[in-house]
Amino acid sequence: MMASLARFQERVSQALYASEPDAVPEFAALASQPGFAVYRNTVMKGCIDALQANYPSVARLVGEEWFRAAATAYACVNHPKDARMLYYGENFPDFLARFEPAAGLPYLPDVARLDRFWTEAHAARDEPPLAPVQLSHLAPEALAETVLYPHAAARWKWFSDLPIYTIWRRNRELSDCGSEIEWRGEGALLVRPYDAVAWIGLDAAGCAFLDACMAGLPLGDAAAAALGVDRDADLARLLSTLLDAGAFGRIMRIQDQQQKEAS
Repeated sequence: MMASLARFQERVSQALYASEPDAVPEFAALASQPGFAVYRNTVMKGCIDALQANYPSVARLVGEEWFRAAATAYACVNHPKDARMLYYGENFPDFLARFEPAAGLPYLPDVARLDRFWTEAHAARDEPPLAPVQLSHLAPEALAETVLYPHAAARWKWFSDLPIYTIWRRNRELSDCGSEIEWRGEGALLVRPYDAVAWIGLDAAGCAFLDACMAGLPLGDAAAAALGVDRDADLARLLSTLLDAGAFGRIMRIQDQQQKEAS
């Protein structure tokens, strides 16, 4: 019974998204009815509206007409997998990277990735951020053997070729700023340590530092990773910036971790 219901629902879904009424033969008569067309249009509009809400920076960059045309092409082949439409469009950035009309906008897929980061940070589980005072009592040797785990809502990425963060931020904040954009690589960190998602620019060393922390490496190794990217990186300032942003959620010393694993 459940298998039959699941197949029925799957075929109805296929008929809804099909471009031709007879694409699903057993529903051809139903799909040709005007009422079914209204239902199909309503479903499609819901997907397009959700994409526009989930990717506001992209929509502002390209304009509503262009965006909704691209969203229609996406929705025709990417159906919602979750009733919570906040999560819809998880692979929209990859779609834009392959979307021929966007070929002249090389920054667009990565701007979409930052929009997606915002959604992921917004929907992540709550976690109190690590306070700087929790590190202040550690001796230098103990600090080097301490692992700082990124906050549950933290998302970051280094974009080596284009000023993705500046483009995204200006469109997300609805601010043109007036100044020219310097076309160079940038990184970004988005995190929600408290009630609202916040964002800061982050250099390549900072992104490498967080990558190492995410891998469970102690601060000594994370510092080495940052210096491997930029030998002039100011590690004290970088750590302070990340702590102030609420980028970390948990702290553990390597010794404590090893004891936990042994038990």
